[in-house]
Parts: sequence; C-alpha cells; structure tokens
Amino acid sequence: MMTKFPHIRQDFAASLVVFLVALPLCVGVAVASGVPAELGLVTGIVGGIVTGLMRGSSLQVSGPAAGLTVLVYEAVQEFGLPVLGVLVLATGLLQLLMGALRLGRWFRAISVSVVEGMLAGIGLVLIAGQLYAVADAEAPASGLEKIAGLPGALAGAGAAGSTEALASVGLGAGTVAVLVLWRRLPRLVRTVPGPLAAVGLATLAAAVFALPVATVEVKGLLGSVQPPSLTAFGELADVGVLATIVAFTLIASAESLFSAAAVDRLHDGPRTQYDKELMAQGAGNTVCGALGALPMTAVIVRSSANVQAGARTKASRVMHGVWLLLFAALLPATLALIPIPALAGILVHAGWKLIPFRGIVSLWRGHRGEALILVVTALSIVAVNMFEGVLIGLALSVAKTAWEASHVKLEVIDKGAGPIQAYLSGNATFLRLPKILDSLEALPQDRPVELDLSGLHHLDHACRTALENWAERHSAAGTEPVRVTAH
Repeated sequence: MMTKFPHIRQDFAASLVVFLVALPLCVGVAVASGVPAELGLVTGIVGGIVTGLMRGSSLQVSGPAAGLTVLVYEAVQEFGLPVLGVLVLATGLLQLLMGALRLGRWFRAISVSVVEGMLAGIGLVLIAGQLYAVADAEAPASGLEKIAGLPGALAGAGAAGSTEALASVGLGAGTVAVLVLWRRLPRLVRTVPGPLAAVGLATLAAAVFALPVATVEVKGLLGSVQPPSLTAFGELADVGVLATIVAFTLIASAESLFSAAAVDRLHDGPRTQYDKELMAQGAGNTVCGALGALPMTAVIVRSSANVQAGARTKASRVMHGVWLLLFAALLPATLALIPIPALAGILVHAGWKLIPFRGIVSLWRGHRGEALILVVTALSIVAVNMFEGVLIGLALSVAKTAWEASHVKLEVIDKGAGPIQAYLSGNATFLRLPKILDSLEALPQDRPVELDLSGLHHLDHACRTALENWAERHSAAGTEPVRVTAH
C-alpha cells in the first residue's frame, strides 16, 4: 500500500487541512451569492473529486470562489436560481472547448494589471456588500450605491441601539479580528485554519450568549440540488444570459490559470499543463451546472494551504472533496448553527485580500500606465458591472500596448543651404500622427524638403495618407515638390 501510494500520509494530512479551510469558505461564498449554503458544498465536492482527479495542476484546489460571488449574485437576482445551472453548464462546456483548442496558454497573455484590477474591483464590491450583512441591513443593488450608503448603514446600526444589529456587528467585527490576528498566535494554535477558528468561535459565542443573529438556512444536500429544466435552457436566447456566460468563462478561466501560475511558484513538483487544467475546470463546471450548483475556479487560498500542509500529489485535493461530501451527508444540521455575520466577516477579509495594495504602489513607482489600468478596471467594475469593467480594462491595456509599440522618431537636418532633410524611423501609426504632422508642418514653407521613410518598420494607411496630403500641401506652397524616399 505504501509502495503504491508513497505519499499517502502527507496527502491525507494535507487533505484534512484543506477541508477545514474550504468548509467555511464554501458556505460563506454560497450565502453571499444568494443561493442555499449546500450548493457551495456541492461545488467544493465536485472541485475536489471531479476536477481533482483530472490532469492539469496537481496541487491546485478548486471550489466556489469569492472572485465570482458578485457576478453570481447579480445573475441569480436578474435571471433566477433555476437559470444558474444553465449558466454554469455553458461555462463548463466553453472551457472544455477552449482547452481542446489549446487556448489555455493564451490566458497568460492577459495583462496582469487587468486581472488584478478585476480582483480588486470584486474585492471592493464584496467588502461593501458583506458589511451590510454584518450591520444586519439590506444592501443596495449597484456597487456605487453599496459604497455610498455604507457609512449610513454602519452608523445606523450603532445609533439604533438594536440588540440584533449590535450583536451582528460584534460577531462580524470579531470574526475579522480573529482572522487578522491569527497569524500572530503560536504555531501550535495556528494548526487550526484561521477561517475555521473564526467561524467556530463566532458560532460558540452566538450559542453561549444566545445572541439574536441570523444563521444559515439548511435545506439538505439533495433538497438544494436542482438540475436545470428545459425551460431554463430557453433563457439562452437572452443576450444578457449569453453575456453573463462569457463573463463567467473569462473570469473563471483567467482566475484559475493565474492561480495555477502562482501555485507553481510555491512548490518544485510538476508544472501546470494549462490546456489540461482548463479542461479540468471545464469538466468540473459542467458537472456543477448539471447539478444547479455554483461555478468553480481554482482558489489560491485553498491551493496554498494544500502546498503548505505538505501535499505531494492530487490525492490530497480528491480526499478533501470526500471529506466535504461526508460532512454534507452526515452533519448538514451543523450549518444551521453558523451565524451569517461570521460568514460575512470571512468574506470581508477575503475581499480585502483581493485588493493588491502593495502591487499598486509598486506599479505606480515603475509602471504608472499599468497602475492606471488596474485602478480604472477596479473602479469600472464598481461603477458599472463586472463584464463591462473587465472590457474597459482590456481596451485600456490594448490601447496602452499600441501606444508603446508605435514609437516613431523624426530627425530634421537643416544645413542652411539646399533641401531640408527629414528622417522618420520606428513605427508610424495613427496614434503618433498628430506629433509627426506638427513637426512637419513647422518646417519652412519656402524650402524644399526631402522626406526619408526608409527607416520605418511600419507605416499604416492613416499615416501614409496624411504624409501624402502634407507633401502635396507643402509642394503647392513651396518652390519645389517634396521628395519622398520609401523602402
């Protein structure tokens, strides 16, 4: 047995750690997404057993992620819970197709600033939304309204003197405090994962002091699983549904593959096979969609816990899925004891960790354009929505790349007698056209000009047309026509 599975002890121990980390996060993400808590466990189970068995990234762990919480919540509110399975199923099929077409590696070409801006925007909306849950208040619909109304909601919870509101704020704040301070405790204490300890302590406090706070509603695992009906598939004719599927696919795929790159830096084992990992994620989401559960991505928190706990093979993530299944089957009533403010506190902390504060400062010092893309992407997601915010970030990234690629240099040599010599070199595109024309139009009108274009690597149609028009105008105003030397 030990010869066939040489790392079973390390993988078994790691699987227990990942299970304890994943349990509160699966439940918290589901509740924040506006779906039954059990559906978060279903996605965690599928991520462990189905995706975990497949090739791709051997130590990466998949499940419901905070990064998709905002988008899932908006989709459920707009289209209804029965359509969620269709969205996730279509996402999985698209990921399988992209993996089969070997498109997984191309996700590495997406600007890191856009991805980090996306996560930062998600983090901001997630924090704002969950703080309303901490304050026992109803959250507004849009991201801007959430942030604008937050001070009033928190102040109102304290001013009202309501026992329910104060107890909710106390439990939520206590949960965040435990998570922040947990790393400073002795190593022996930290063998218990912080999220589990925070939820456990909050649950214990709510029970001992009989606090009047909302707790998780339990429907049972089988009662929560609702495969999509034929009527739900009819929603695929809705443009909004199709846009949401594209958003699910792009965000889930990018987050998973960027997570894989991060996990590869944490260990010296086999490297990620990106196309196979994308297909593994697609298979998992296809199964989740068929069960009407939440979408999955690879999750860096669970993955790093898996590596740090000593996992050596994919057996650890498969076993963590088995432990989630046993818990959901044998102890579902335990979920009803968990206070909602505690789960909200965990997600506030998770949202905070999605915002790359140090990365923004570092980018601003060395690459201000990238820092601007990150910030604009994040703010666009807050102001508009997830899909359009990411599109804005991608458009800015493409525009920045085009601008930087279109370097052009104009050198003017005027010896006082004879024609003025103008040399253009580099890449002449429409982005640099105003600068080129300003320099050429500043040349004396009564002198002949020799325009040398042989140093250009690229001359687009807009520039070529503009240079020809300038040459005609200068020739008409001067004594001799402009002489143009091309390649």
